[in-house]
Amino acid sequence: MFKQLVVSAVVAFGLVAAGCASKSNKDAGAGAAPADSGFGTGGASDLSSSGSSVGTDDTSGLSLADRTVYFAFDSSEIDAPGKAVVARFAQYLAKNPTAKLRLEGHADERGTREYNVGLGERRANAVQAALIAGGASATQLNIVSYGEERAADPGHDESAWSKNRRVEIVQL
Repeated sequence: MFKQLVVSAVVAFGLVAAGCASKSNKDAGAGAAPADSGFGTGGASDLSSSGSSVGTDDTSGLSLADRTVYFAFDSSEIDAPGKAVVARFAQYLAKNPTAKLRLEGHADERGTREYNVGLGERRANAVQAALIAGGASATQLNIVSYGEERAADPGHDESAWSKNRRVEIVQL
């Protein structure tokens, strides 16, 4: 009995520790710089919020906004600010052929689950096409759609929804 209690306590502690370690930085808000911006510090980079060269091993300053493309309601068309984000990553990928990115498509809560998964995928595909047009290779990119499942803002108004209609670019 005591052995089962100890094992249960160890398992519970491990689950709590794993949950704390994997907690998303999205809770800090869309404008806050996350502790892990999705970019490692192991390679050369030409990414910065201004688009100028940062130098090697200095990508930790990327905020969530610097690696997120936002979309209009029910749209997968990339707007001007989104094109600027995509251009920086396309340049980075062209100069770093071994780098790989995951494009995570998201939608707001309106619409069915199936529709929102499809919309998130269309958005990720649009970003992928723009990256490839900018010099990236298709082999450097992976796409996943979360639809409405991973909201950046859990609110139920336009302010929240506008933060949830996005593609997040994450380095693998």
